[in-house]
Amino acid sequence: MTGTPITPAGLAKLHAQLKHLREVERPKNINDLEEARAHGDLRENAEYHAAKDRQGFIAGQMRFLESTIADAEVIDPKKLSGSRVTFGATVTVTDTDTDKTTRFQIVSEFEADLDAGTVSVKAPTARGLLGKEQGDEVAIMTPRGKRVFYIEKVEWL
Repeated sequence: MTGTPITPAGLAKLHAQLKHLREVERPKNINDLEEARAHGDLRENAEYHAAKDRQGFIAGQMRFLESTIADAEVIDPKKLSGSRVTFGATVTVTDTDTDKTTRFQIVSEFEADLDAGTVSVKAPTARGLLGKEQGDEVAIMTPRGKRVFYIEKVEWL
């Protein structure tokens, strides 16, 4: 892998964010700057300085997204198979201490959302599961301490 792994849905999300910045946020900011300039003296014009700060933030976000998209290596989980946990896998694990079963997909840091059932490939739990197989019991050091998980299922959805 040479680029940053990302799912097709994650890449689409980044493209949508970039499009929103280009087509909505930047034009609005340009308009805000023009309105603030019309108020006169720029040295003490808080609206102007706020709009300039926002302009820098938008430009930085756009550069970040453009760079991330250019570096992205799209991995479609639907085209993968096997029982080994890798990027894109949907994993069902059971915490052996609590018997709580959890299901989540391992995705890029840009698309991780616990509420949506996705976990960053850089998260401690995901890192601990990578390379392991269905049926393995894995001890992982998490921010909450050591936890032991049993890998119930590895799916490619």
